[in-house]
This record gives sequence, C-alpha cells and structure tokens, in this order.
Amino acid sequence: MELLSTLEKMSSYINSPIQYLLQTENDFIKMNELIGKEIEIQFLGKKYCASCHLEFKNLYRMGFCRNCFFTKPEAGESIIRPELSTAHENIGDRDLDFEKGFQLQPHVVYLANSGGLKVGVTRAVQKTTRWTDQGATEAIVLAETSNRYEAGIIEVFLKNHVADKTVWQKMLKNENAEVDLVAEKGHMADLLSEGLKGFVSADQEVYKMDFPVAEYPIKVKSINLDRVQNIKSTLKGIRGQYLIFEGGNVLNIRSHSGYAVKISF
Repeated sequence: MELLSTLEKMSSYINSPIQYLLQTENDFIKMNELIGKEIEIQFLGKKYCASCHLEFKNLYRMGFCRNCFFTKPEAGESIIRPELSTAHENIGDRDLDFEKGFQLQPHVVYLANSGGLKVGVTRAVQKTTRWTDQGATEAIVLAETSNRYEAGIIEVFLKNHVADKTVWQKMLKNENAEVDLVAEKGHMADLLSEGLKGFVSADQEVYKMDFPVAEYPIKVKSINLDRVQNIKSTLKGIRGQYLIFEGGNVLNIRSHSGYAVKISF
C-alpha cells in the first residue's frame, strides 16, 4: 500500500501500549500495526507551512514558514517560554484573543522521567498527550495553576534544580533512571518560595506510559530527510514522536512537520 502524507505530529491515545495514528491525505495510518514490518518513507522534495499551507524551500521551527513563525500567535514567545505570557495582564503579543484562549486556562507543572528527571509545563487538558509526546515512562503533577504565566514562573525557578529538556538519546535507548517521583515532588515543593507553594497539587498519582517498542536500540542515529530522502527498514517501535527502525535509526516525525512524503508498506 502507498499513501501520501504531509507530515505532522502523530496523534496518540493512552492504552497499553499507547496507540499512534499518522495522518495521510485522506485517512490515517494505525502505526502500531506496522511494528515488525518493513516500511518505506520517501521524501518528495516539497515542504508546506503548517499555518498558511504554502510551499517553501525551507521551514522554521514547528513547521512554520518564516513569515508565520514571526507573526502567528501559535508560534509566539509564550509557546516556548510560558513565563513570558502576558494575557493575564490583558496585554497582547501577537493576537490577544488567541492568547487569552490559550494562556488563560488551567496549566500544570509536572515532573517526568524521560531518559532522566525533567520539569515541564503544559495545559491541564492535554497533560497525558504532552507526556506521551516527550516519551516519558512516568510523570506526576507538581503544581496546578490558573494560567500559563503562573506555571511558567514555577518552571523557571525549578530549572535551577532540575533539567527542563528530554535527553532523547537515553529515552530512545530506554535508559531510564530510577526515579521516585513522589519523593522528588516533595523535594521540589520544599524548594519553592512561600508564594509559589500555594500552587502545589494534592494529586500524588504517578501516571505510567507504556510505549509500543518491540526492541530498543543500543545506539541511536537521527535521520534527517533533507539528507536521507528515502528510508526503507523494519519498524521496531514508536516512542514520543520518534519512529525507531532496525539498526537504531530514528525519525522524529514532529521535527519534519510539513514534509511531503510517500509511505509504503
């Protein structure tokens, strides 16, 4: 079977294991069903902006063209740096109505184990999706806030004590450190100032994620479709937004947002 797709972040839903869907032109692929099978992904040489959908030779972060990256609210500074949110002060960055809708809703600060302990921020309604996208095997809610700014301030403080980035190589090799998330939550909560301690969540549940991986690699090598335009290999698993192929080659689907490909299996 051959299907065309302009790549975008895979959808996922919690199950045991997590189920992944990859959008194509007219349908979607149940990616879990391809694990253990040979698949081919061919880059067709075209890239399309995730916002305006026009074709461009090069794309910026998040699959945006240059203009959309620097003008659209979906790529505003507070998306990457929540502490820069200003909608709670009725101050807009690029589009105040959009920013109010995105920023002025409950957020969580969390601790996750994804190749090591890390802290992060996300909207409360999509916390499990966020953890899945980062390849976390377990996570716990540290704090609950009413807006993005409050969560960002807590994260900035905690970044002095714990990493805020996923070590993707360790995550894809399943080199997860032994972490007691309940104990780590208590330790991080104790570090907060009195003004921030009020946001600490009473939720002590440790959320577990089980990824569909038949075999983890010993070494990993990231594939860039601009350099390797054709991949043909056995799919060994999926974790985060990465496809894991035989031999340790991995493809980050999200970082190739906007790339037009043909997928054969």
